[in-house]
Amino acid sequence: MNRGLILKFENLVQLRGACRQLHTLSYRKVYRAQWKPVQSSAHPVWSILLYPQFWQKDKLISIALLQRRHLATKEETKKKKKMPLTKGEVEIKQKMTLEELAGAMGKGIDHIYEVLLHTDIDLDSLEPDSVLHEDHIKLIVKKSGMKYKSAKLKEEKERENTDAVKRPPADPAVLTPRPPVVTILGHVDHGKTTLLDSLRKTQVASMEAGGITQHIGAFLVHLPSGEKITFLDTPGHAAFSAMRARGTHVTDIVILVVAAEDGVMQQTIESIQHAKNAGVPLILAINKCDKPEADPERVKKELLAHDVVCEEFGGDVQAVNISALKGENLMVLAEATVALAEMLELKADSTGLVEGTIIESRKDKGKGPVTTAIIQRGTLRKGCVLVAGKTWAKVRFMFDENGKAIEAASPGIPVEIMGWKEVMFLSLPAQQRAHEVVAWRTYVEQQERMKRDVEVIEAKQKEHRMEYEKKQQKLAHLTWRQKKAVLYKANKHLMFSKPKERTEMDKNVLSVIVKGDVDGSVEAILNILDSYDAHSECKLEIIHFGMGDISETDISLAEAFNGVVFGFSVKANASIKQLAAKKGVKIKLHNIIYKLIEDLKDELSSRLPPSVVENTIGEASVLDTFSVTVGKNKIPVAGCRVQKGLLDKKMKFKLIRNGDAIWKGSLSSLKHHKDDVQVIKTGMDCGLSLDKYIEFSIGDKVICYEEKEVLQTTSWDPGF
Repeated sequence: MNRGLILKFENLVQLRGACRQLHTLSYRKVYRAQWKPVQSSAHPVWSILLYPQFWQKDKLISIALLQRRHLATKEETKKKKKMPLTKGEVEIKQKMTLEELAGAMGKGIDHIYEVLLHTDIDLDSLEPDSVLHEDHIKLIVKKSGMKYKSAKLKEEKERENTDAVKRPPADPAVLTPRPPVVTILGHVDHGKTTLLDSLRKTQVASMEAGGITQHIGAFLVHLPSGEKITFLDTPGHAAFSAMRARGTHVTDIVILVVAAEDGVMQQTIESIQHAKNAGVPLILAINKCDKPEADPERVKKELLAHDVVCEEFGGDVQAVNISALKGENLMVLAEATVALAEMLELKADSTGLVEGTIIESRKDKGKGPVTTAIIQRGTLRKGCVLVAGKTWAKVRFMFDENGKAIEAASPGIPVEIMGWKEVMFLSLPAQQRAHEVVAWRTYVEQQERMKRDVEVIEAKQKEHRMEYEKKQQKLAHLTWRQKKAVLYKANKHLMFSKPKERTEMDKNVLSVIVKGDVDGSVEAILNILDSYDAHSECKLEIIHFGMGDISETDISLAEAFNGVVFGFSVKANASIKQLAAKKGVKIKLHNIIYKLIEDLKDELSSRLPPSVVENTIGEASVLDTFSVTVGKNKIPVAGCRVQKGLLDKKMKFKLIRNGDAIWKGSLSSLKHHKDDVQVIKTGMDCGLSLDKYIEFSIGDKVICYEEKEVLQTTSWDPGF
């Protein structure tokens, strides 16, 4: 017999045997199951028929077993395999992966997959590092016969306080005299900057916009007598009240400048209050006494109402009549300041670690971050390690008020230090100690922020829960179909609106970015914005603030939040302006603070919806009533006389009865002596009917009016 035929016959026999085994397996395990073979890419079924001589019996059996794994019936899916119960509790948390859950349960990853086979969860996309939903985590633990509990946040061990603190008071024996620190306060344009200019022979006022000082500066003034006085130059208008208050904390003496022709003003009263709160003595400087309308005596009497009593009235406040512009009596004022400083016996310890207060900080293109500080204790030298708030630095350069580099600064001396932003600073012996202090202060701030965040979250949750309960109570009497209909009607306008329109409807918000030349200016603007109390009209959100010129980042932020960039004494170069115009971002640049706030108020007002105002055109009284039959309907008609103005059929009307408007709409007819007319003037009689069936009563008033939209202005008053 041909050998090839014999080989083919043997292969057919083997194939028949494999098919029988496959057939037996399929019916042994699954009764009445429909077997749907799934082809394997590794061993395609049709290759058996094409090349049967290359297939062995064991490989055919393996294919049969592979096909068996894909059998599925409705009976199997309905039967849920009962998982063995395992005692114990499992600590679960949000966003656990399969591996983490297996580790928490003390099981292998295969156990998790086995449990998931008996759920509706799709296994195809699950990997060991896949994150499970919290509900799925609970389901897996429950099906494993275990109990679950939420894992508690690990309590951090109480850290040792490594903060830097001020030294104890110094021994009086080591104290040495120091220059007094003087702050000049007063109302806008009463001459504070001019007074400082005259004292230190500089022209700061010519550099300031509108003649108003825009930020705090500290200067050392050398008098002809050899005495030194440190002046804090604080802004004079109401916007910077917070900066004035901060300046008086390091102040020994306050010179209150009052214009002789204006007298006591709002900022004058605020300045007096700041000095009293700080416990600082006053010297009264009555300025502009060279003017014909000057009345110094009136100023002194007005100050009596605010507990500022001059020496001539039996008080302890020195009063000096000056003219800052002409330089009159300035030496008298300086001598009065020195005399008061001697009475106060101002002394300080110039040894040991340095303590001081930073008055302002700014960014200098050549020097980088620079701060103006007043030394209060110790002597600051190059190389000292300082810490301020959550930052630290090693002093490399120091400058006096004229920008000249200096090697040391003793108590009472103002100095510029490169790299500071915070208000208070302390000297430390080494950089490692500075790192410890900064780490501790950062930790304390984080803890306080977390505590505040938890309080805010709990309050919001309570608010939302109460709001939800109120809504549920209103819908409690309705069936579920009725509830669904009510909710659909309430949210219908949002469902069919575009995402951008939906955001605008949800809340009316003005997002702003504030940039300033120095941190004191930014702080003052932020303090003004903190007083904003018209959130019900338009919500004001500060999304970013900082120092320096307008940057691309500011424009990108403003575009993302549909906001406006406000800059104070800063610039925006041509490329930034082009980018802003391209992205539709507004840039508002100002050099005077109150103009910036007025511009901000205009922006807020522009985002308010216009209010509708009714303008009365005419008024008529109903003298008689009757009805007219039109077809099968009876239409009420009022016989009226126009008392004032006129009735115009094209306008809107309302019917007033006993002072209440019972109807608003338009007229269906207006007649005069049976003729249809458009207008009825004062003193004329007419008959009219409404577009709605309403019975008239004698004595009713018919008002003709028109509606006009009027732009609203924000009710926020920043106090200017």
